[in-house]
Amino acid sequence: MGGGAAQATGAAERLGITPGMVVQELGWDNDTDDELRVAIEDAIDADMVDGDYGNVVDAVLLWWREDDGDLVDGLVDSLTDLVGGGAIWLLTPKVGRPHAVDAADIAEAAPIAGLSQTTTAAVSKDWQATRLVTPKTPA
Repeated sequence: MGGGAAQATGAAERLGITPGMVVQELGWDNDTDDELRVAIEDAIDADMVDGDYGNVVDAVLLWWREDDGDLVDGLVDSLTDLVGGGAIWLLTPKVGRPHAVDAADIAEAAPIAGLSQTTTAAVSKDWQATRLVTPKTPA
């Protein structure tokens, strides 16, 4: 079959993950995509950090399932360590997969959490990623 690792490496690039970035991972569980996780750690040439990191991060990977609770709360919590201009990649099961999150729920939760939804990309066989950023404010 193959191709999974190559797909994951391409996904890390599509997420804009580059060497030297500090990437925080939240919501990890036994259903997350390990090939994608390894590809991201290879891309940054370091381990991802967790919620106890306590310093600023360049990007947040937030694994989220429909039964994980209030998405607005999850998004607000993921902003805690994010540097200005950084992105939250909301990783959700693809449509039709168990625990998939309705796109309308993301579209509704993002602005309440103070975020703008910019793009969605397939990043693995079972997961998709939605890029959320804080809106630019006029100077």
